[in-house]
Amino acid sequence: MVNFEVDPALVRPLAPRGVEIDCFEGRTYVSLVGFLFLDTRVLGLRIPFHSDFEEVNLRFYTRRKGPEGWRRGVTFVREIVPRTAIALAAKALYNEPYSAMAMRHSLAPGSVVHEWRHRGKWNRIEARYSGEPRPLESGSEAEFITEHYWGYTAQRDGGTVEYRVEHPSWRVWAAPTVTYDVDGVALYGPAFGSVLRGRPSSAFLAEGSGVTVYRGVAIAAPDR
Repeated sequence: MVNFEVDPALVRPLAPRGVEIDCFEGRTYVSLVGFLFLDTRVLGLRIPFHSDFEEVNLRFYTRRKGPEGWRRGVTFVREIVPRTAIALAAKALYNEPYSAMAMRHSLAPGSVVHEWRHRGKWNRIEARYSGEPRPLESGSEAEFITEHYWGYTAQRDGGTVEYRVEHPSWRVWAAPTVTYDVDGVALYGPAFGSVLRGRPSSAFLAEGSGVTVYRGVAIAAPDR
């Protein structure tokens, strides 16, 4: 998770209807995140050749007041996966901004690499780490970045869908050595490209866990 502090004006127009930008100590972040999904199932069913795959996403942080208090979530600028069927399914279920590209990854002791090809160029994120992961520190920036358990996505008709994401708190390596080579302008546009050319505010490597993503629920209607 490679994190950049940004002007909230950059992401505010992308926030779905009915939610607001979530900040940490007055700072607004976007994160470039690489995941490896394993044993993925849809409605309890494993889809042949589509259960293990990479994902790289660019996201920012949003929230909405629920009956129990603030529901802290994420909203995606773009999500990249290696198979067209995965991208189409995610668009159909949630209208998430998925794209399919050639991807690859490598895992070795002390190193994690994610790569994806766009317009003939391989983009890359690499994290090098040592030691053991540690539990998140309460009130820390790492906790803010990783502990978002809701997703908010705008719909084609202007409304918003909210979905819950469930997983145990992740342990993290809080200060890995991260290098990246990303064509941010081509992938995300000039404004985000400028952000990704800058120096990250922080980077974390999360251990991961089992994750459950629940069905989406409409929480904001479009203008009529």
